[in-house]
Amino acid sequence: MALNFPTYDPKTTATQLATISIQDRQSMLTQQNATATATDKGLTTLKSAMSAFETVMSSLSTKKTVLATTATFSGAVGTATASATATAGSYSFYVEKLATANQAQYSGIADTTPMSEAGTMNVTVGSTTFAVDLTQADKSGDGILSVKELAGAINAASGNTSKVTASTMTIGGVPTLVMSANETGATNTVSIDASGLPAGALRTALSDPTKRKDLVTAQDAVIYLGDKATGTKMQQASNTYTAVDGVSMTFTKAQAPGEAPVTLTVASDNGGTAANLQSFVDGWNKLVNTLKTLTASGSVTDGTEPGVFHADSGITALRTRMQAMLRQEVGGVSLVHFGITGNRDGTLSLDTTRLNKMLAKSPDALDAIMGNNSLSAPSGVMGDLDKLLNVWTDSTDGQIAKRREVVADLQSSLLVRQARLDQQYESAYMRYLNQFSNLQALQSQMEGNSNIFDALLSKDDD
Repeated sequence: MALNFPTYDPKTTATQLATISIQDRQSMLTQQNATATATDKGLTTLKSAMSAFETVMSSLSTKKTVLATTATFSGAVGTATASATATAGSYSFYVEKLATANQAQYSGIADTTPMSEAGTMNVTVGSTTFAVDLTQADKSGDGILSVKELAGAINAASGNTSKVTASTMTIGGVPTLVMSANETGATNTVSIDASGLPAGALRTALSDPTKRKDLVTAQDAVIYLGDKATGTKMQQASNTYTAVDGVSMTFTKAQAPGEAPVTLTVASDNGGTAANLQSFVDGWNKLVNTLKTLTASGSVTDGTEPGVFHADSGITALRTRMQAMLRQEVGGVSLVHFGITGNRDGTLSLDTTRLNKMLAKSPDALDAIMGNNSLSAPSGVMGDLDKLLNVWTDSTDGQIAKRREVVADLQSSLLVRQARLDQQYESAYMRYLNQFSNLQALQSQMEGNSNIFDALLSKDDD
């Protein structure tokens, strides 16, 4: 009589039953871990967005004012930039000479100078003199000091703190040493004192004044404030002048004799001011849009998932306080008067027409309202916003840092619980595996006994 037993695999059955035994707890742990991971990612996104906006405000604060000022020449004699301290006005300049850097050519130097002529020579540029040791200049090791190796030794000399650059030129098939001062001005002339070298052709060539030729003569810049005939002469080694407070002028072209002076005009730059404010508006909007994404409620209709902080009262309060800080007034004037208005979604827009009208009436009020986020004396909208955001972004005791600690502790706890649950699964698996392996063995034994009985019974029937 054949026995009918259910067919199964002990390993498969043990896996299924062990999984069922922990599946509720595993589902809970998986969900908690997913939430913790999403929260950590959300905090990273939040910190990045806040820090980016703080950087925008710091950039504006560094300028000392959001009001932009331009400085322009009436002719192509150079460029000028105006800082926050520059006062609007017009100034006349006549550019007689530009400052130049000395460049000297030394010819007659053999490209096959024996190292026996090598020694120590001195190079002078302006008030700086440094020694050049030529005894180690033979980099090719052929016992010959080439002009290129001579130039390399000058450039590598420890006392040559970027004062002079030595190079080589080939003129008519003959190598020539060229010495270039790296600073402009009449006092920065380059010279070589070869008296310390052993007697020989190299010393003679470097010491012979007829072998030296100035390719570019060192000279100072000569600029007149006003007309050349009646103005004030200003002579210096650099082409960059700061004679006008808050303005840096770099002259690049000298004027012809008798040419009329050029005019430097320092004036308010409404376009630049608008660009400064637009950077604030853009930074604000990026932060607000990030907050909107993180706190989105989601929609079943649209199939959108809620944001990780969709029910976070702290971030909701943050958005409310940020909006309130924009409404500051100074003398009855707020950012709205300067064209910065709020949209329904919390973002901002800039109306340049309204901005320009207000700048014409009361430009100083804009700086008073915007303020700065400096550490020493924060003020205005940017100072208050920075202090509010710092409550969240401070790396030591900010809200984000504290929340990350909580998330990290939770994730550590979840790892411990997962390890414990894995052990419980393994224990259940082994128990079920043993049980069903034993049951399978018992069934096999019973099947064998049944076959024996069937064989015996069939003999009796015969």
